Amino acid sequence: MYSNTQTTSFQYDILPTFPVQGKLSNSYDELVDHLIQNHIHCIDGFVGVNWETPIKHIQQEFVKRGLTVRFVSMETALLPEAAIEEKVAPYLGGNDPLFGKKTPLELIAYFDTVKLAALQGMLKQATDSEYLIFYGPGAALLEVSSQVMYIDLPKNILIQRMRAGLAGNLACAKQSDQKELYKRYYFVDWELLNRHKRTILSRVEILADQQSAENLPWILGNDLKATLHVMSKNYFRVRPTFEPGVWGGQWMKEHLTGIDQQVKNYAWSFEMIVPENGILLENNGQVLEISFDQLMFQESSNVLGAAQPRFDVEFPIRFNFLDTFDGGNLSIQCHPSPSYAKAEFGENFTQDESYYIVDRKGDAQVYLGFQEDIDAENFRVVLEQSFRTGEPIAIDRYVQKFESQKHQLYLIPHGTVHSSGTNNLVLEISATPYNYTFKMYDWVRPDLDGKPRPLNIDRAFANLNFNRKGDVVKDTLLSQPEVYTLDAQASKVHLPTHEDHFYDVYRYEFADEVKIETKGQCHIMMLVEGEAVELTTANGMKKIFHYAETFAVPAAAKSYSLRNLGTAQAKVIQSFVKDHKC
Repeated sequence: MYSNTQTTSFQYDILPTFPVQGKLSNSYDELVDHLIQNHIHCIDGFVGVNWETPIKHIQQEFVKRGLTVRFVSMETALLPEAAIEEKVAPYLGGNDPLFGKKTPLELIAYFDTVKLAALQGMLKQATDSEYLIFYGPGAALLEVSSQVMYIDLPKNILIQRMRAGLAGNLACAKQSDQKELYKRYYFVDWELLNRHKRTILSRVEILADQQSAENLPWILGNDLKATLHVMSKNYFRVRPTFEPGVWGGQWMKEHLTGIDQQVKNYAWSFEMIVPENGILLENNGQVLEISFDQLMFQESSNVLGAAQPRFDVEFPIRFNFLDTFDGGNLSIQCHPSPSYAKAEFGENFTQDESYYIVDRKGDAQVYLGFQEDIDAENFRVVLEQSFRTGEPIAIDRYVQKFESQKHQLYLIPHGTVHSSGTNNLVLEISATPYNYTFKMYDWVRPDLDGKPRPLNIDRAFANLNFNRKGDVVKDTLLSQPEVYTLDAQASKVHLPTHEDHFYDVYRYEFADEVKIETKGQCHIMMLVEGEAVELTTANGMKKIFHYAETFAVPAAAKSYSLRNLGTAQAKVIQSFVKDHKC
């Protein structure tokens, strides 16, 4: 319904919320009462938290009560920075500007055992005359069974603080450029802090969200557990985030309500890239954001169903937009094989992708697969020469391109050369890994910061599949729809994926309503044509989702219905893990 001929925006919720089962608070007075009543002396938290603000307000509340409080930072028990650097260095990829390897380190490896024992001794010897509070990442290590408070920070807010020079890496005082900071976040900080959070989650009596400069919304642990449990049997939608890029377009700026219009363009919308997205919880106008991984840590079996034994707490599928409307071409690229992703980066599965065309205009193209006469050695020589000299390449001499078709699914299993051309709005349906793009050719252009974008020709040639060429591409990488009539007003369209893809894709088309069973799988969906649909789960929860909004129904929901709220036919894309890939 919403074609490229329309430039008016439509309803799109950039701050979707889920109702809290219990209450939220924004009161430091209530917070300190709860700390004292529950004898909580350890406040743990995520990297990037501005500890000065909550500590100041907590201290003021103790003073109001005529109580003496002493704060001890966990930084006092850290190993020397040089010792920590030695531990993390093997996972930072050396001089590689983009890639490292996910660390198996535990947070306790950052601490001096003697100093940690000294803090534990202080806690055991504490008296009523002075209330001791230990704060910072790792505080929960001081007491292995007591209740704790945890202050979280959404990853998109962390990245904003990093870009503003307000946040660095965990236990690292040195300043690096932003690519190095992000690389260490992704491969080291997030890995060990997420593992730590998972181990202590059952002990978290209070969880707070510190993205605001002054407010500190918080929730009690039991209310959080109850909320996540209800969510795991009904639905969820993460908070989307948006990023500009050198090839970014204007479709999202022109169509999505509430999006920042001051940004030059938007290349990506992280509709559901769960390693970075959060979930907003709401109660009586109060809002608190939790990291998506907390849902998975507690409820992975309910969320993933039959796929949980394979993926554990890793959510397997992502949805995101690539917007090139009035923008540029993506780089010519490919993604790693499963064995390469595991050996080089520590990933448990790889970045098998697909492009679903939500909108397009003009002569928009998709680059996919090689020409029949591709010569791998010559192609590499041409790429390397272009990189050295800055001379452009007539890339379609080597790579096929197809005029994009709205609602067509293009299959991009690992090793497939591909790119989106300009004037497409692509819904990228993919396995969750999202950072492993090996660029071979980037149209001889600088990045937004004016510096050359790094190319990864060596890594690409270690993974490219040169058998995906000529007619093989048309026969195996252009999904061929299979239509099944459900009733007089509804049909189900199967968009078969490649054997290398562990996920499948369907599209429901209906005038009034469809009823769907999860059959033990989590369903990730988006309304790709129409105005809005109303979801009703078997448990009776209802939620309206609008055009271009991504949402998911967990496996434990068992069944649900989608009712068309628009005047024209609704089309809902759906993806889930294939049963035989579990």
